[in-house]
Amino acid sequence: MSENITYPLEKIRNIGIIAHVDAGKTTTTERILFYTGKSHKIGEVHEGAAQMDWMEQERERGITITSAATTCFWDNHRINIIDTPGHVDFTAEVERSLRVLDGGVVLFDGAQGVEPQSETVWKQAEKYGVPLLAFINKLDKVGGDFFMTMDTIHERLSKDAVAVQLPLGFEETFSGVIDLIERKAYKFEGKMGLDVIEIEIPQDMLEKVETYRSTLVEKISEKDDVLMDKFLNGEEISVIELKTTLRKLVISTTIYPIFCGSSLKNVGTQKLLDGVVDYLPSPKDKPLIKAKKDNQDGEEIELIPNPNGEFAALAFKIQTDPYVGRITYFRVYSGKISAGSYVLNPKNGKRERVSRLLLMHANHREEIKEVGAGEIAVAVGLTETRTGDTMCSENTPVVLESIKFATPVIGLVIEPKTKNDRDRLGEALRKYQEEDPTFKVETDAETAETLIYGMGELHLEIIVDRLRREFKVEVTTGKPQVAYRETIKGTADVENKFIRQTGGRGQYGHVYIRIKPLDQGTGLQFIDKIVGGSIPREFIPAVEKGFKEACEAGTTAGYPVVDIECTLYDGSYHDVDSSEIAFRIAAIEAFRTAQKKATPILLEPIMSVEVVVPEEFMGDIIGDLSSRRGKIEGTEQRSMSRVISAKVPLSEMFGYVTHARGLTQGRAVPNMEFSHYEEVPSNLVQDIASKRAKK
Repeated sequence: MSENITYPLEKIRNIGIIAHVDAGKTTTTERILFYTGKSHKIGEVHEGAAQMDWMEQERERGITITSAATTCFWDNHRINIIDTPGHVDFTAEVERSLRVLDGGVVLFDGAQGVEPQSETVWKQAEKYGVPLLAFINKLDKVGGDFFMTMDTIHERLSKDAVAVQLPLGFEETFSGVIDLIERKAYKFEGKMGLDVIEIEIPQDMLEKVETYRSTLVEKISEKDDVLMDKFLNGEEISVIELKTTLRKLVISTTIYPIFCGSSLKNVGTQKLLDGVVDYLPSPKDKPLIKAKKDNQDGEEIELIPNPNGEFAALAFKIQTDPYVGRITYFRVYSGKISAGSYVLNPKNGKRERVSRLLLMHANHREEIKEVGAGEIAVAVGLTETRTGDTMCSENTPVVLESIKFATPVIGLVIEPKTKNDRDRLGEALRKYQEEDPTFKVETDAETAETLIYGMGELHLEIIVDRLRREFKVEVTTGKPQVAYRETIKGTADVENKFIRQTGGRGQYGHVYIRIKPLDQGTGLQFIDKIVGGSIPREFIPAVEKGFKEACEAGTTAGYPVVDIECTLYDGSYHDVDSSEIAFRIAAIEAFRTAQKKATPILLEPIMSVEVVVPEEFMGDIIGDLSSRRGKIEGTEQRSMSRVISAKVPLSEMFGYVTHARGLTQGRAVPNMEFSHYEEVPSNLVQDIASKRAKK
């Protein structure tokens, strides 16, 4: 059966596989590609050989490091799997994926229960209203416990998660799954567990099956009046009624079904795929996406996922492919696009030609002629499109909501080792910035040093590693640096005149500004309240530019200034001497004076830290975190260990993973992710400012 056929919208699933590091995402995705490839004979694969060989080569870096979305087929459905990394340093990848997928499969390590990153991503998915299935994996390993993991899901994520399967066996005897809706048991036999064999439910499991099935049926029925009546009257509810209602409840994020298996031991993957098809939404089932007309009114409209509508899509990832160069992954929300046609980017007003369209499969790419609403594909030839940009038809320009990314919190000075390295470094860093919106590059104007910023030490380590491997650029790195920020607590009004008389034409700019603090994460806002022409319109952009330029380095310690509103409300000009540069300088000086008057403060990134540790080392870890200005938020029992939660300044946490392992004979498992910015204690501000000044 040819893959290049058009699937109706209801037969498409755009899903992400989401997990904490080491929960088995690579193996699960690999098995999905194997079983779906098997049924459709992808490429030259026979008996799965080529696919598995390819996966072995990719093992070190994980499954879809070479492709952000891959397409496979199951039960006459097309499934687009969007990759999401497991490490917290790569939350940008998860955020961007959640924007374009319609449903998700969240993997849990059956011996660990809910881990920090799975909790973070689950909450992100809830924010975007993404329906989820849970898959409790690794039930074959020592400590693998379906019921313990389900309890942690109920405690930490949602009381609305409910088992639709139970495991057959425990740890090394785990061998299959029991479908609670159908009251059927399945084993997975033959090469790679290809043969799904229905078996009798073991006698000793019958009572447990009925107990859990009753819970499931009650949970489904309580949301549906017709089923509730049947349930209360003791009438049998049919399998079709249960599945149809469960599908509606999953799509409305009212229920989260729990599946189980062991991807490594080839148990449960095919039944999980059935669950994806049965319960996760098609593009038709999702609420309509809102967009704004690209005109002065910015009127909001809803995009209907109709291939015959006007074309609108969101670019969600840029990548450099070794074979075809710069590629853009995009999700189509309305209309269709053909290879060779033109699209408009309303953000920059640029018109670009899509030279080729590709579908990414597990181990090859397929050229396609067109792609329509609800689908995900790759465009070749777009040089001006960035992550989060809208691609639309020129006739009816619309703007989709972009993707918001976290601010990088940790920096590193890097220096090329040779002149050749220097030439290649700039190009490599530019490409990485295009690919990763949480990766930033700055050049220190005074020292000419190149600084790279990311979300954590691992994030930057991988960038440096990729520089060496992919671009053959050798660099030396300095010590990690904290990305401090500055803001204000108070308000201030300032008048400033910039006057220069140097014979001939002079310079004259005169402004009144008011600054006030904004909520964290709001950014910089400039408000023009000039009336009566006290400053001509052509000079107002120069005032805004001056304000933003002044915010690049604050007056407290020279760090970027954030979350401030600046209102320009009066001023004056000179018919001959006023110029853009005069107003820009007047605004810079006014803002610097105002910042000093408005109770300036320094902000530092605070990390959410969780350390899983055996009971006997709990005191050592708590004492150590407290000594790092950490605030202990609590401890809880998880499996055989204790989990310590704390908020700790990033500046105190460099090299912490190694240190924590040293304290605990290698048994601590720390996890750290950015939480928020907080005011630096006043006794430390001077020290930070003087270190910054010495650079």
